Amino acid sequence: MISASDRRPALALITEAHQAGARRHQACQAVGLTVRTIQRWTRQETLQTDARPTAARPTPRNRLSPEERARVWAVCHEPAHASLPPSQLVPRLADQGHYLASESTFYRVLRAADAQHHRGRSRAPQQTRPPVTHAAGKPGQVWSWDITWLPGPVKGLFFYLYLILDLYSRKIVGWEVFEQESGEHAATVVQRAVLADGRLRQPVVLHADNGSPMKGATLRVTLERLGIMASYSRPRVSNDNPFSEALFRTCKYRPPYPAQGFATLEAARTWVLAFVRWYNDEHRHSGIRFVTPSARHAGQDVALLAARRAVYEQARRRHPTRWSRQTRNWTPVGTVWLNPETRAMAQTSHAECEA
Repeated sequence: MISASDRRPALALITEAHQAGARRHQACQAVGLTVRTIQRWTRQETLQTDARPTAARPTPRNRLSPEERARVWAVCHEPAHASLPPSQLVPRLADQGHYLASESTFYRVLRAADAQHHRGRSRAPQQTRPPVTHAAGKPGQVWSWDITWLPGPVKGLFFYLYLILDLYSRKIVGWEVFEQESGEHAATVVQRAVLADGRLRQPVVLHADNGSPMKGATLRVTLERLGIMASYSRPRVSNDNPFSEALFRTCKYRPPYPAQGFATLEAARTWVLAFVRWYNDEHRHSGIRFVTPSARHAGQDVALLAARRAVYEQARRRHPTRWSRQTRNWTPVGTVWLNPETRAMAQTSHAECEA
């Protein structure tokens, strides 16, 4: 913004250049101005003063009223929503038939009151170029599994949590906690998951890292007997199994997680059982349009998202000026990819799966 005292020299330079034969708009561009700005400056009433800072500006029509902002603030601070971010809270309200504001508006209201801060012990996620690609277009096509340590009653003593995840629905289809890490335990967990989910002799891909239990002879024989194809990450790369790593992160950063350790093996199993029930039946997963894994696994996500979209459309009809484009995308997620290296590879793999 050019001050009023600098306007006369700038106007004189442009006038001199124009009288010397230069085009007016080129002379204006040389000093970073427009022809319309010069035309406005030539008026006597605007040459000495700058009216822009004090100009009256209309209030945006799509801005929330103070009462609406207060309602958003109150809902975010209800005891039942104390540990829920807006990304989890907004879909829950839509499932209840309520729409107060968009997710981004929730975040803006919290940031304006300095109430939006990072919580928990987690670090920023790290991304690497994945080496393998698998496509899951329905439940039971691609599973991901891994083993993680759970702290025991004393330092240096751990329990071992085995978790199997269905990539398409993000549902935990198999789990168990043992005192040792072995291929025999891994084979037991996989066999239980196949029988419980009804995938016997079906072409299931089971992806894992290169740990010794994942490549043991007992597990390999079990996979061949069950008709499961094994898939592995690159050697010495810990994050080529992103779905299982993300699941462990969700597990270990839950508020009730006993970071100081589990007293007994039974205590660890009891806690994991409660976590699996919460994760499958209550947790709205961001990767599947904020529906529960159990709902997507059962094919209920289509109806849920259609009802959610109807709530948004109704809210848009009440306040059409608050949307410059379409409402939030509540279309069900399609095919889920495990480590797609390139878009072309993903399209090729998808065509092969459909064939």
